Amino acid sequence: MSSEIYYNIYASPYGDIALSANKCGLTALAFQSGAAALKLPDDHPTNDSLFTEVRQQLDEYFSGERSSFDVALAPQGTPFQQKVWQALTTIKQGETKSYAWLAEKINNKKAVRAVGTANGANPIALIIPCHRVIGSNGKLTGYAGGLALKAKLLMHENAQFKI
Repeated sequence: MSSEIYYNIYASPYGDIALSANKCGLTALAFQSGAAALKLPDDHPTNDSLFTEVRQQLDEYFSGERSSFDVALAPQGTPFQQKVWQALTTIKQGETKSYAWLAEKINNKKAVRAVGTANGANPIALIIPCHRVIGSNGKLTGYAGGLALKAKLLMHENAQFKI
């Protein structure tokens, strides 16, 4: 199992997205305009073949032809974070859920704050859809890419939310 990380930049309609992957799958997807921008090493290794499928699926998502992703993922995190991120993948395009729903989904109703922290630490934005988690009152809550980007993504997906 190779631990070498490769990088790629994808130009989306909402700004550049940095991608990183190892031989096991995608390790990060970050909108570069937000607080969670991926810091690429100056001499970052590239391997375009590792990104062919995810780039194709991103093209399809942004053109409205794709509502879910099917690429190998390899996010690094604690077992709790992994559990939260796995639960996030069950939120379908066009849906929004609350942090309380997410805590219930992982069978830990009292972990709402911890779920919020794990949601915020999600390294693979968009594909692990942390942007689909909003406040229980239906209003947008924090997003590493910024609330304006979160609103654009949810509007792209025809999701209901309050501003």
